[in-house]
Amino acid sequence: MIGMIEFQRVWNWYSRESVLKALVEAAKNREVVAVYRDGVFGKRPDMIQYMQDVLQSVAKGAISFHGSLERWQQPMKLDVGLTRAQLDALRIGWDVLFDIDVDDFEIAKITVKHLIEAFKDHGVSSYSVKFTGGSSFHVGIPFEALPEKINSQPTAAQYPEILQKIIEYVKWYIKDQLKEEISTLAKPEEIASRIGKPVREITENGEISPFKIISMDIFGSRHLFRLPYSLHEKTLNVSLPIKPEYVEKFEIQQASPEKAKVEEKFLVPKSSLHDAEVLVIEALDWSSKHLVERKEEIPKPVLKKKIKTIPEEYFPPCLKNILQGLNDGRKRSLFVLINFLKNVGWSLDKIENKVMEWNSKNVPPLRNSYLRTQLRWHFRQERNLLPPNCDNENFYKAIGICKPDEFCTNKSDKITIKNPVNYPFKRLKIKKKRRKKS
Repeated sequence: MIGMIEFQRVWNWYSRESVLKALVEAAKNREVVAVYRDGVFGKRPDMIQYMQDVLQSVAKGAISFHGSLERWQQPMKLDVGLTRAQLDALRIGWDVLFDIDVDDFEIAKITVKHLIEAFKDHGVSSYSVKFTGGSSFHVGIPFEALPEKINSQPTAAQYPEILQKIIEYVKWYIKDQLKEEISTLAKPEEIASRIGKPVREITENGEISPFKIISMDIFGSRHLFRLPYSLHEKTLNVSLPIKPEYVEKFEIQQASPEKAKVEEKFLVPKSSLHDAEVLVIEALDWSSKHLVERKEEIPKPVLKKKIKTIPEEYFPPCLKNILQGLNDGRKRSLFVLINFLKNVGWSLDKIENKVMEWNSKNVPPLRNSYLRTQLRWHFRQERNLLPPNCDNENFYKAIGICKPDEFCTNKSDKITIKNPVNYPFKRLKIKKKRRKKS
């Protein structure tokens, strides 16, 4: 039973209009189940449609509200006896959720940091972070960020298989970096003491094994997670969405219902749709081979159209500056470099070699796993993408590689340089004219 003081705290929190609106929004198209003291769940299926639905449950003793990871057309039609085909027909989507389970707040923060870095490496921008209300975090990617179809089949129908592959791939991707950073915190004996496990259970060959310390569950159908702005049924802290850049400074006290504010959203798209496509491709490719380390050759399709390879001496100043190595803007420059080389006739093998050579000059170099991800994605594209235009404010000038020469600025020949790819062809055209004159 919940005491009167606790009930008043719970009621005060859920009585806020901003909280009720946030819960109703988060509950849309989800099965939602009320959770009572001591973790007792209410009836299933159930849902929240109106603010009054929340207040009625709280009046009956509900403390927390858990929603389904899957999104449904009609949540109230869910039933334990439904077949896989019937569930697929009801499901309209599902979100990617990383549930970081570790009894150490500092290690949880470190894990969030590396998950975010992995997302950035794969071009994912629509991720969000939520404090669970307990001692850790949820990190999620909304369904809208996934491709509409995977292997010609609707993505909505491929749950939980695709989700499981994404989680396992990301765990593999961040494992080494996570191991390295956790190892710098303390010796294995101290880490074991902090999380309440014997040393032998968190180590392999005498070294820290990160996913023996941290658990990231692989979910099945109708999995529930604590909704954003729900209270935690044991701590009474708020399951609070926070800005990813605030994770490092976040403290549990900020999630008390007396201090928490409704500001951020969780599992809501923040940018263009389908920005997790590269992540999905890489996860499927990795899982199909069951690799621990990716040492295989990057697959390269046969190019149908060939142009004569343009040598480096004809490259524009910005590309020559990139190739000298950088300490800032390396990821943006990699995007420019790959697309430029594809458009000036370089073979995919030559591009891969040049990218690896370039990266060795960077301080610090990009991770090889990131390079392979980007090369693999670009090599899959059926058409050549141009690098960003010269006037793109986020690239050449912002990185500090735009240092125009006479070919960039001279307009007397009536050829305007709008894109770095124009530059070598302009120089070659001028060279041919001069040869004809001579």
